[in-house]
Amino acid sequence: MARDLFDVAGKVVVITGGLGQLGRQYAYAFATRGARVAIFDSRAEDALLPSALQDYQVMLVPVDVTRRSSIADGLEQVERRWSVPHVLINNAALDSPPNAPAEENGPFESYPESSWDRVLEVNVKGVFLCCQVIGGRMAAAKRGSIINICSIYGLVSPDQRIYAYRARSGTPFFKPVAYSASKSALLNLTRYLATYWAKQGVRVNTLTLGGVFNHQDQEFLDGYCTRVPLGRMAREDEYNGAVIFLASDASSYMTGSNLVIDGGWTAW
Repeated sequence: MARDLFDVAGKVVVITGGLGQLGRQYAYAFATRGARVAIFDSRAEDALLPSALQDYQVMLVPVDVTRRSSIADGLEQVERRWSVPHVLINNAALDSPPNAPAEENGPFESYPESSWDRVLEVNVKGVFLCCQVIGGRMAAAKRGSIINICSIYGLVSPDQRIYAYRARSGTPFFKPVAYSASKSALLNLTRYLATYWAKQGVRVNTLTLGGVFNHQDQEFLDGYCTRVPLGRMAREDEYNGAVIFLASDASSYMTGSNLVIDGGWTAW
């Protein structure tokens, strides 16, 4: 009988930001395929495990990815219950939502330094620390796959034209710089670690995503979807196959790479 290259049963998977829209999807994709999933999330202390995950091997762990001690405590809980993780998905991230304070979505020249610091702390330092703490243990165990979640806005500049309609309300809107800069940083962190840990059997790849539908306002959707060759935003479950692929033996010869799934956004 042929071996299933995409088999992840029994693997221990850590997903940061696992209570978010995509994090929940990743958790479900792994759990329903027999993996043991640890959801690391700063909101976990006051949250309940999503009902869709309650019949599987899933643990909810309160972790602040900007604090090394918090990550180490979370890892200790995972190892005590299961083992050294086989998979780390660095999914936790901050972005400025459309309803953020006006100064966060204003011109580059006045973008707040405090907003820059907050986004870079989570999106870059958080990944750096998780790789040090959890990736370091994986390297010591001589196996593992790290998946750093990136964005099309880490590859190309945001198309500010699709946000121009917001100016009609009297307040100019610009997609902020910090998110783009933070996601770009992950591309070379991935390459660095892929070469650094190659001999320890740890593969490190980036998964670059396009926008995900989440009931955005119609004018935004019209502008965004016109920019996408496939003509729509992604469904929240359409990246599950990619994370299973990157975590499994199906991608065993893949490291230091960037897998782009964006509906064709970056093809134009």
